[in-house]
Amino acid sequence: MPLYDCMLLFKPHIKKEGLMDLVTRVGKHVYRRNGVVTDVKSFGEVQLGYGIKKLDGRHFKGHLMQMSMMATPELNKELHYLNKEDRLLRWLLVKQRDFTFGNEFFGEQGALELSNLYQSRRPFNEDGEDEDEDEDEDEDEDEDGDEEYEVDEETK
Repeated sequence: MPLYDCMLLFKPHIKKEGLMDLVTRVGKHVYRRNGVVTDVKSFGEVQLGYGIKKLDGRHFKGHLMQMSMMATPELNKELHYLNKEDRLLRWLLVKQRDFTFGNEFFGEQGALELSNLYQSRRPFNEDGEDEDEDEDEDEDEDEDGDEEYEVDEETK
């Protein structure tokens, strides 16, 4: 079963009991379809970029909640009853794709190639030599740093 995130944007005047009632209703719907709710997050009251017009007026704030769940692909069609819900301004169901990050994405062989990427992308000077090596040589010659900055000492 794929992982989904359901974003629910409630009207700002809805009490906490009303929020939790709708969240449990969606959760029970998922459970009845052999799904699992993995996480529920509340982002609190958020300021909207534009007003959302409903029958009871235009709303510029809302209470945002996110439900993560594993469910069947038919869930999107089954949640359309949320369109008629008076407590919601908007809702959105997003399917999570299977992404792998880091060295798992490249595998063991690819990780070695990734470490060589840094060396192959280093800048070169006009002679075709590595610029970083020239900087190291300059630092060795100029250890005390007197030649790096010329300061005119004036007596007052």
